Amino acid sequence: MSMMMLKMLSSWNWRTRVRLSVFVAAALLLLVVGFLCSRFDDDQYRTLMNNIPDDHSNIDTSTTIKMIHPSKGRPGDPPILAYWIFGFRGESKRMLRLLKAVYHPRNQYLLHLLDGDGDEERMELAVSVESEQVFRAFGNVNVVGKSYAVEESGASALSAMLHASALLLRISPLWDWFFTLSSSDYPLFTQDDILFSLTSLPRDLNFVGFTNRTIDQKGQHNFNRIVVDPSLHLKQATPLYYAVETREMPTTFDIFQGSPWMVLSRGFMEHCIKGWDNFPRKLLMYYANVVSPLESYFHTVLCNSPEFRNTIVNQDLRCSAPINVSNYYDNLVNKWAIFARPFKEGDPTLDELDRDILDRQPHGMVRGKWCNNGGHNSSSCSFNSSTNWDDIDSLDPGFYGQKLQNILSNFTVGDHYMVTNHCHSNSS
Repeated sequence: MSMMMLKMLSSWNWRTRVRLSVFVAAALLLLVVGFLCSRFDDDQYRTLMNNIPDDHSNIDTSTTIKMIHPSKGRPGDPPILAYWIFGFRGESKRMLRLLKAVYHPRNQYLLHLLDGDGDEERMELAVSVESEQVFRAFGNVNVVGKSYAVEESGASALSAMLHASALLLRISPLWDWFFTLSSSDYPLFTQDDILFSLTSLPRDLNFVGFTNRTIDQKGQHNFNRIVVDPSLHLKQATPLYYAVETREMPTTFDIFQGSPWMVLSRGFMEHCIKGWDNFPRKLLMYYANVVSPLESYFHTVLCNSPEFRNTIVNQDLRCSAPINVSNYYDNLVNKWAIFARPFKEGDPTLDELDRDILDRQPHGMVRGKWCNNGGHNSSSCSFNSSTNWDDIDSLDPGFYGQKLQNILSNFTVGDHYMVTNHCHSNSS
């Protein structure tokens, strides 16, 4: 009898610990996201752009810079894009190269090293950004001054993405779309091409790649099992651990899944961050214990929100397969790919893209209409005291940019590429 009670007590203690861990993880995710997204704390989460030590001799601060801001709201104005560029320890140089490949004065950029112990590298990244007088001229590049542990397949990754979008909303609420880019991504078009191709589109579209409803046995298993992401409350990134117990599938909402890479509208991100509807916040509690929540959370919010269900385009605008610049570029355009991934460090394809597609010099930025002061054939965007910038609201798209614009214009002439029906069907 006593042995049986001991076994029952042991089982009860173990199950209690599991339930407590699950509850703590869910509560932490909700509290962390709520705290980080409700207010931009200048003391704890300040950007480093205005906190660079004065003893860095490679930074020339002698030039007087007059801030130039993009126009917004006039008919035909190009959109403003918000880029979250993130990486992990040792990837700051790749992040800087990516920044220069996607830079345009109209946009907003947030660079984020996600490791908890990368303070020195984070400072070096901020110094590199501050040393570029172009970035200082337009004031649209920021580096997150404090980081935290992130497990790429856990709830901490979802928290980091929501945090980044909240910071970008706080820095400037004028942007139209939120792009997530890792250090292994790279553009297939110039920013003039990308902005031109998006100009005629409704600004409420959300580009999200879907797979299917999670109604099959395998899909249900991924959501029935319970995981805890210790990175939500530990300084060092820690792998997920799995509970033996399972849970039932939810009955008050349908679950959808797809690509973790997406382009989301500002209106939708405000919906997720500010939470005037309780559903995104309630869903966070559920996804705190889901494997790979980035592959499902935003898809599920979109399809379960009537005001956003009709704004979905079933494309993530990414190419996630090896590319050959010389042989397959035309085909990539037809597949609506604006970015390609994942590239390894030192991949020669990046040099091919710089040379043949982006017309980007080593360590330079991609030429656009905004920096044609050096002549139309100049591929260098530099800054000095005598520089007269061209109109940053004007674009100079190339052949592929015009072709991409024609392809994306299909999204405005009907629901052929929309996934409205997908949100209600039982199959892809």
